[in-house]
Amino acid sequence: MAETVTPTVDDTPPPASTRRERRGWYIYDWANSAFQTTVITVFLGPFLTTVAELAAGCELGADSCDGSVYPLGIKIAAGSYYPYLISLSVFLTVFVLPVIGAIADRSAHKKRLLGGAAFTGAGATILMAFVTGDRYLLGGALFLIANISFGAAVVVYHSFLPQLGGPDERDGISSRGWAIGYLGGGLLLALNLVAITLLDEGDNPQRTLDLARWSIVSAGVWWAVFTLVPLRWMREHPSAAALAGGNGNVVTDGFRQLGRTMREIKAYPLTLFFLLAFLVYNDGIQTVITLASQYGTEELRLEQSTLIITILLVQFLAFGGALSLGALARRIGAWKTVLLSLVLWTGVIIAAFRLPAEAPVPFMILGAGIGLVLGGSQALSRSLFSQLIPVGKEGEYYGFYEISDKGTSWLGPLAFGLVFQLTSSYRVGLVSLLIFFVVGFLLLAAVPIRRAIVAAGNTPPRVL
Repeated sequence: MAETVTPTVDDTPPPASTRRERRGWYIYDWANSAFQTTVITVFLGPFLTTVAELAAGCELGADSCDGSVYPLGIKIAAGSYYPYLISLSVFLTVFVLPVIGAIADRSAHKKRLLGGAAFTGAGATILMAFVTGDRYLLGGALFLIANISFGAAVVVYHSFLPQLGGPDERDGISSRGWAIGYLGGGLLLALNLVAITLLDEGDNPQRTLDLARWSIVSAGVWWAVFTLVPLRWMREHPSAAALAGGNGNVVTDGFRQLGRTMREIKAYPLTLFFLLAFLVYNDGIQTVITLASQYGTEELRLEQSTLIITILLVQFLAFGGALSLGALARRIGAWKTVLLSLVLWTGVIIAAFRLPAEAPVPFMILGAGIGLVLGGSQALSRSLFSQLIPVGKEGEYYGFYEISDKGTSWLGPLAFGLVFQLTSSYRVGLVSLLIFFVVGFLLLAAVPIRRAIVAAGNTPPRVL
């Protein structure tokens, strides 16, 4: 019988990654970005809002609706239903994602976790085909399952990043993954745009609603099919704890490890401070992404085709923006580049507030500006955080990180929903998001980033 060797964190370097493996990692961004773009950013907000308005007794295709729905007996304005759903889904992920991360760190089979979460989310998205008529509760339940599964899969996906490259390589790897994700999400959205252009009947709101539903379903199919590629190409990178775990129960061990981390996390206060800054500013970014289509349809009264073209513009410009900001980060550092992007995001909010109604061209121009800063700010935040994680605890820390990443923001949608309920104005709700960018900038600027990386036991990149 071969001798069992128990590696330690100090003397076991991470396995070298291959080009094929990195490509597989990029492809998962291609796969799941369809959910983020087609579902979260474009179709689901207006779709579920319309379904909720039907349940509230409003006429399909009406210009405005002041009706309410009563999930669990709670009175909610139909226009606030979707923002509240987002907040609820993130409240639930606060409990789920750190546990998933801890389990991933203790598991020698992270690819299985990735596949299980991805296929669950994709399946729930495909089941949106049954959200017809006024079934807003079914739509809400499926969204909760899909969004939580989406976040769980991304936690596991992110945890592979530190094993794919050294400190000076991760900004580039993360930026390329994010850029390829924008291409994937943009391609499916373009196909949906073609389908809507060919099949929509402008005077038939029911046909428009049906096309939106099937576009959502297509994202679930895309997500499931392309997830097969990373599951085949990527390799397992089990941590020392996973290899030493023997035959223990990985779920039980994961809960125990999470408990230990929660007690020991105070040893890394600078990592926590960065995480706080990220949770604040990225909550604002995610809220803009998530509610952009609802703002465009309800406040600016733009056609759905205009929204889709704008989001397509964002997607393809974000491909170049992610690569460009990644190149800028190599010159001035990821930390400074993210701070610069937050200044630009503040300008985006101010410009969006001043947009005229029923004017598609200014909306598209603003979308182009968003595309140039969107991918870089997120990709570089992801790679920067990877430098601040203690070795062997990538999954757990990315579990906390994912609480405000890729569609899982909660304070922003909650603020937006509350302000709309009080004022019936989407513009005023949008202005409330400025606080997230201003406070997030100040918090991030206060992080001594090089000292934070060293305190986590890692080697800083040459340029920060």
